[in-house]
Amino acid sequence: MDDHRQGQRQGHQHDHAHSDHGRDQAGHSHAHAHGHGGHAHGHTPKNFGPAFAIGIALNLGFVGVEAFYGWLSNSMALVADAGHNLSDVLGLVAAWIAAVLVKRAPSARFTYGLRGSSILAALFNAVVLLVATGGIIVEAVQRFLEPAPVAGTTVMVVAGIGILINGFTAWLFASGAKGDINIRGAYLHMVADAAVSAGVVLAGLVILATGFDWLDPLVSLVIAGLIIAATWGLLRDSVAMSLAAVPPGIDPEAVRAYLAARPGVRGLHDLHIWPMSTTEPALTAHLVVAGEANHPHFLKETADELRVRFGIGHATLQIEIEGQTACTLPKGCAA
Repeated sequence: MDDHRQGQRQGHQHDHAHSDHGRDQAGHSHAHAHGHGGHAHGHTPKNFGPAFAIGIALNLGFVGVEAFYGWLSNSMALVADAGHNLSDVLGLVAAWIAAVLVKRAPSARFTYGLRGSSILAALFNAVVLLVATGGIIVEAVQRFLEPAPVAGTTVMVVAGIGILINGFTAWLFASGAKGDINIRGAYLHMVADAAVSAGVVLAGLVILATGFDWLDPLVSLVIAGLIIAATWGLLRDSVAMSLAAVPPGIDPEAVRAYLAARPGVRGLHDLHIWPMSTTEPALTAHLVVAGEANHPHFLKETADELRVRFGIGHATLQIEIEGQTACTLPKGCAA
């Protein structure tokens, strides 16, 4: 707000990229390019509300069935998988809430709306999943120390149902898994669960054939390893996004090279690229240009190309005329 008022006092003019480029007496201009799409980033093209509702209902029911029969059959693998599925239900709820909040309109206090909630939901998903995995590991180790007989047939039947439920739920989120880590978190949870259930079925089959009850906690440890491996990328990306890192899939050096190569650009500084949400990257930059580059379509063409090449639909560019205007940042211009 203070910067904007200062810009008004200096006679700066703010233009949107779909309008003509305006120049003020000081020679500064700003372009705000709001768009959708791009290669790796863009608004999720589908409403996943029904997928969340179906997935939560199916998995919540299955958690109860799996926990009951895990206790009845004395299967640590089933009980562990039930706990994991419960964490997935919580994760799906968080992801669904975030998917709704992302659509909230901006306000005077939250000028970007609540887009960042999708990043928080992805981080919550990763942390909860890892905590639940720690509980599985502790319980499996205790079972190794105190082995108990396992009802292999019951384990196989219940886990087989889990393969169907988790596989179907994963399919519901498959179309959005590439472009949104919030949706990807839900998808990875379900894929991991389907694989885990397949492992439990295999363990039940081997226990029936050999009587090796120690295979049950062993499968639990394998399950834990698979969950950690599948969750690590989600944790890494969500932490990075929460710290305003450049979103995955965008090469900042390629963006810098493109801007520096624009006709008439003599210098580039204070380039920042960060995620407003799990699907919407934003960019700000100061461009030092020669006077002839300050033509009516310069900003619009630049913003359009940022959207098409890099999927950056929200770009703010400040133009500084070479030899006429200086950077307005209080502490000078960064590289």
